[in-house]
Amino acid sequence: MSNFTFAILFLHIPDGFLSILVAAVTWLIILGILAYALRQAQRTLDERLIPLAGIMGAFIFAAQMINFPVAGGTSGHFIGATLAFIVLGPWLGLLTMTAVIALQALLFQDGGLLAMGANILVMGVVPGFIGYQLYRLGAGRSQRVQFGITGIGAWLAIMGAALMTTLLLAFSATTTLAVALPAMLGVHALIGLGEALITVAALALIMRSRPALLQAGQENGRRSWLIIGLIVALLLVLLAPFASGHPDGLVWVAEMTGFSQTAQSSPYQLLPGYTLPFLGETPISTILAGFVGVLVVSVVIVSIAKTLTPKKDANPYGRHSVE
Repeated sequence: MSNFTFAILFLHIPDGFLSILVAAVTWLIILGILAYALRQAQRTLDERLIPLAGIMGAFIFAAQMINFPVAGGTSGHFIGATLAFIVLGPWLGLLTMTAVIALQALLFQDGGLLAMGANILVMGVVPGFIGYQLYRLGAGRSQRVQFGITGIGAWLAIMGAALMTTLLLAFSATTTLAVALPAMLGVHALIGLGEALITVAALALIMRSRPALLQAGQENGRRSWLIIGLIVALLLVLLAPFASGHPDGLVWVAEMTGFSQTAQSSPYQLLPGYTLPFLGETPISTILAGFVGVLVVSVVIVSIAKTLTPKKDANPYGRHSVE
């Protein structure tokens, strides 16, 4: 197996890292949160956000395929929960992240099936709400201050995700807090800088080119912006073969602390490691698999969002409220 494929296979928590009990509890927690998110989305969803949700999901999926190098022979990747929550609001943002993470596990065997609830918690709920609440603190301030607060929020979102992952590993008796916590927080403090830079850069681009995207009910479905977003996602896929081959932060910690061997492979293979099996582990295989992922993710998210019909008395500005 190539270094590139190894790095991309284990971006998310695989089965075996968590105990059955901890995995089951995280599933129960996530199902409850998602049920509430669906109800809130039905009340507050602006239908013009639906196409944008599909493009946002495609962008996040494509961006997560690109690992960037971090000091010490490790790598990290963009999570995107903070950006999704800011642009789409917390409820549609959470549903979008859930669709991305679920499809990564189901189609590409990236993340375990039993661990999917934990991955949604770690990569969707925790970083999304941390980053979004910090972004709200910067609302009404100067653009420079808002960007600074948003960057801090995106960095803290990654640190929160790393802390939650460490707690789940410790509760599973896979490792101990004393061993894993310093390593996880140390490496993800660096990865969080990349998350902050990408989030702020994307937010700055949106504010300068289409600021109405951040205001409920205004220009959210503009076709030209959606086409540009899809093109950007597809271009990111073209960069996937050049991603860092170093192990992801979680894999690196697992190797350093001695629990990497507990990872279990998926019971089936569809597009393993973001490749097409009949093309092998080649750059073109990864690119074509990425194109499939971008299209499937966007279609699934749009289809889910279309089933959410808001009530007539829904507050059109409610997508940025957390009740």
